[in-house]
Amino acid sequence: MVERSLRGMKIGANSLESDEGVAFVERREVKYLCENGHEFDVTLAVDADAPATWECKCGAVAHLVGTGDDDDKKPAKAVRTHWDMLLERRSEEELQVLLDERLALLRSGKLYKRMH
Repeated sequence: MVERSLRGMKIGANSLESDEGVAFVERREVKYLCENGHEFDVTLAVDADAPATWECKCGAVAHLVGTGDDDDKKPAKAVRTHWDMLLERRSEEELQVLLDERLALLRSGKLYKRMH
C-alpha cells in the first residue's frame, strides 16, 4: 500500500510548492568593498537598512560603498565628558573652593569616622 501512494513521485527530488500567488518584496543591491580589494553586491529589501560592514568571502571586513544617504542623517552630537557637564553647573573657582574644603576636612580627620 505504501508503494502505491508514492507511485509516480520522486521522493525529495521535486517540491510540491509553487511560486503562484507569492508576492515578492521589492529589492535593491548595495555594494561593499573589502580591505583586500574585493567588491561585491548584497541584495536587501528596499526598506531594510544596509549594515555599515559585511564579512567578505575571504574573511576580511568589507565596508559599505557610496550610500548617498549622508544628507539625511542627523549631525552627530559632540561628546560631553563628565568634566564638561560639571563645568555647566559650577565654575572652576567654585570647584577649587569645594576641593580645598574637602581636603581640609580629610586632613583634619573629620571627614570619616575611624573604626579603630
